[in-house]
Amino acid sequence: MTAPTLRGGSVPPAAGTPWADLLAATADECLDTMLGVAGSDWTRPARDLDWTCRRTLDHLVLGLVGYAGLLIARPTDRYITLFASLDAQAPVPACLEGVGIAASLLETTVRNASADARAWHPWGHSDRTGFAAMGIAELVLHTYDIVRALGVPWTPPDGASAAVLDRLFPEAPPGHAPPDALLWCTGRVPLPGLPRREDWRWDGTVR
Repeated sequence: MTAPTLRGGSVPPAAGTPWADLLAATADECLDTMLGVAGSDWTRPARDLDWTCRRTLDHLVLGLVGYAGLLIARPTDRYITLFASLDAQAPVPACLEGVGIAASLLETTVRNASADARAWHPWGHSDRTGFAAMGIAELVLHTYDIVRALGVPWTPPDGASAAVLDRLFPEAPPGHAPPDALLWCTGRVPLPGLPRREDWRWDGTVR
């Protein structure tokens, strides 16, 4: 499996790392970060979202398992019929275990998928690199939403951000640190001279 590369042929900070490995490493960092605030009040709204921090974990699991399912079933015109959720009564550390399981399922699916595998997604039919990038985006963005709401000044890692930008956001503005550009592309922060985006979407189509 090829490593994620940036436009112009340069390699992001996770040089030589296959997408599945980048996904696994990103999941580990995000889970460690969220576990550090597991004792906080997860009924608070996640940063600028309509969901609580705890509800955001349900969305995260749904996305990770959904991307794995799409890459396995490879539908051409619809979402899959499998929907994942966490035990509503489980404590946060146990819920984070569930997020880790979901990330591992996507990682294994990406690792085993053939290069010509394609599947439907509303933001562009995609391949294994696209679904890996989507999973990484979900992990880093929602970790950011949660831990910022709980008072931790965490930002997405440079390598993961650079890879996601190159794969999913071809319109990303140049000249900014990858985490800042990713947060701007997904409507979370403004950048100098660029107001915060109100509407956004990524482009998962194969390039």
